[in-house]
Amino acid sequence: MGIGLAVLNRIASSPTIDKLKLRKTTERAVYEGAKGGFRVAGATTRAFKRVKGGGKPARLARTSDSGVFDLQPTDDQQMIVGVIKEFAAEVLRPAAAEAETANDTSKEVLAQTGDFGLTLLNIPESLGGLSEDRSAVTGVLVNEALAEGDMGQAVACLAPAAVATAISLWGSDAQQQTYLPSFAGDDVPASALAVAEPRALFDPFELATTAVENDGGYVLNGVKSAVVRGSEAELFIVAADVRGRGPTLLIVESSTPGVTIEADPSMGLRAAGLSRLLLDDVQVPADAVLGEGAADDYRECIRLSRLAWAGLALGTGRAVLDYVSDYVTTRTAFGEPIAHRQAVAFMVANIAIELEGMRLVTLKAASRAEQGLDFSREVALARRLTSEYGMKIGTDGVQLLGGHGFVKEHPVERWYRDLRAVGLMEGAVLV
Repeated sequence: MGIGLAVLNRIASSPTIDKLKLRKTTERAVYEGAKGGFRVAGATTRAFKRVKGGGKPARLARTSDSGVFDLQPTDDQQMIVGVIKEFAAEVLRPAAAEAETANDTSKEVLAQTGDFGLTLLNIPESLGGLSEDRSAVTGVLVNEALAEGDMGQAVACLAPAAVATAISLWGSDAQQQTYLPSFAGDDVPASALAVAEPRALFDPFELATTAVENDGGYVLNGVKSAVVRGSEAELFIVAADVRGRGPTLLIVESSTPGVTIEADPSMGLRAAGLSRLLLDDVQVPADAVLGEGAADDYRECIRLSRLAWAGLALGTGRAVLDYVSDYVTTRTAFGEPIAHRQAVAFMVANIAIELEGMRLVTLKAASRAEQGLDFSREVALARRLTSEYGMKIGTDGVQLLGGHGFVKEHPVERWYRDLRAVGLMEGAVLV
């Protein structure tokens, strides 16, 4: 039946569905179609068995253009998003405050999202994945649905999928055979796509992290920030400047000597367990370069990452709109709901208008990406709109709640802080 039923069949066979009380929703869908203060060495819980390869790497096929302008998700996409939305509402939303306080997403939540097969969406069937076609639109819709529950936990759940997607899209045959089976199995390794650096006005195409070539491969030095679940990550894909090549993605296993993780407290996305990755004379082999290390691959990685963040902004913006819409119609002042005031009603309407514009350009960029068309213009627009208007939506949400918008009794202040990350983060997630 396609990717949707493949995902849902995995979900339906999982006992966690009964714990989440999502059994009826799943059956219906199938029927229809970083912790504060730590500094530690990298995790050493898994040894990836290296496979020698030299064949042609498996690549996802580009989808064809139907020639019809249609924003209606396919039946498969609607089934996937429907289940994930309910999971986000019943599991992520109630757990958000506790996850933020703990600066981490609980292992129970992470284990449950593993049943959804998030890491499988962009892994070819021949390597244990679910599809032979690119699914950037599906990825954006999934990001949107998860972020509607809580953006911080969504980022934590999606981080391994970013690494799996990168290896699937640009990795060599040997790299795919070595690492992707772990992401297609039941015990998905914690992993992170590390691009950002703790520098003002950071530009992902001007990296301070360096990879110097020597006889044994490359020596990495530098610091990466906003690394998702860094203290637990077993595998990193690190963006570094290689002399003579420019910005390049390299695979670094966390057990490699010289890899250190330290706390990186943040304003928002606290549930993502953000950390700093310190690279001190880290020696990696020559085949650690992801695929051929082409400049076009790196540029596409940055664009697809920004597209993923745009999807997260859409979900959080929708959460704000739904919450304030209910609040202004039930909150009374001077004998009537505050929604009867034009200033309030217009502000809520503007949130809805801005959200629709953000969503349209983001889905257009995703559609062009999965067709193999140039989507640089569209993703730049999506980045601009979701960072600028996403921040405005968060600000307006706080303003509409007045004093309630400033306290933790209501979730809007957390959404405000999370939305600020959209215009600043690089890497971490990928579609």
